[in-house]
Amino acid sequence: MQFELTDEQKLIQQTARDFAHGVVRPRAKELDQTGAFPSDIVKDLARLGFMGIMVSPEYGGSGLDTIAYVLAMEEIASACASTGVIMSVNNSLVCDPLSQFGSEEQKKEFLMPLAKGEKLGCFALSEPNAGSDAARQQTTAVQDGDSFVINGTKNFITNGKEADIAIVFAMTDKTKGHRGISAFIIPRDTKGFSVSRLEHKLGIRASSTAQFVLEDVRVHRKNMLAGIGDGFKVAMFTLDGGRIGIASQALGIASAALEESVEFAKQREAFGQLIHNFEAIQWMVADMATRLDAARFLTLRAAYLKDRKARFSKEAAMAKLYAAESAMWITTKAIQIHGGYGYTTDYPVERHFRDAKITEIYEGTSEIQRLVIATNIFKE
Repeated sequence: MQFELTDEQKLIQQTARDFAHGVVRPRAKELDQTGAFPSDIVKDLARLGFMGIMVSPEYGGSGLDTIAYVLAMEEIASACASTGVIMSVNNSLVCDPLSQFGSEEQKKEFLMPLAKGEKLGCFALSEPNAGSDAARQQTTAVQDGDSFVINGTKNFITNGKEADIAIVFAMTDKTKGHRGISAFIIPRDTKGFSVSRLEHKLGIRASSTAQFVLEDVRVHRKNMLAGIGDGFKVAMFTLDGGRIGIASQALGIASAALEESVEFAKQREAFGQLIHNFEAIQWMVADMATRLDAARFLTLRAAYLKDRKARFSKEAAMAKLYAAESAMWITTKAIQIHGGYGYTTDYPVERHFRDAKITEIYEGTSEIQRLVIATNIFKE
């Protein structure tokens, strides 16, 4: 693996950093407090080409690699984790499976506007009784001529309120278990498709998390993504890539917390001196920086393997596991360094702490990541 970034990757990183610092970060506190969706910022991300980073220019994307995506995601998420996950879902969970499994017609109709940022996508796999156990789908899709009639409920859908297009998973044959799951591309304005509730959350408050209800939603056969019974394969491929995106989000949260802790320690005085002179603070900062770099290299390794079309499921799980748990650890230490100030909303570290927690849960909990890693190890 090359540790030196290409000129193109450096340009993407710097572009994302400038935008994050100049546009996103000044709005982050307000977005967190109001829960308002950053629609204007998402439009700006689209103009930068960040809503379809890995999509071929033929279909409206930037045609960049996964490493460039990781670099951009970390910068955006460091400024606002909510904005980061909106970008991540559109790239990893919607554009990526459409690029991999979509027909030419599907790519032109759905992928192109998503990659350009003209439309926003979401990924509807989880259900009220099927979270980590994704094979336990209860949503059904019954064939009726050239169409499928879909009924069910989907839970915890990021971008759910604002999305124009959803990739929805449903059982086309319950007798086949996970081999009976199929994936469908469904425009949100389809009759019978509704948002039944929005979640009130600990963190990532400017990113909507919705529950969908599908009541006799009729979807034409041409909108099935891949073949009948291929839904589980689509979901697992998608989540592998999605874990790289969430690892990158965790990196951004952690890097912001570290940066703010260092700056605070350089300014805060105690016992007649700046607190960065205290060994206790130095050791915390040293451990924070070490964990952050380790997580970053794990994430870049997974991206490197994905770009080379090598197997990367284990490596993506390792990256997501370590980056998420490191983000939680680092943000906890950041609050400790800030002392009582860290527990107030006057400083952003409390927001980073709240935002970090979800990275240990969505797109596969830390426990699921350990299962993925162990299963792959025992197969080797």
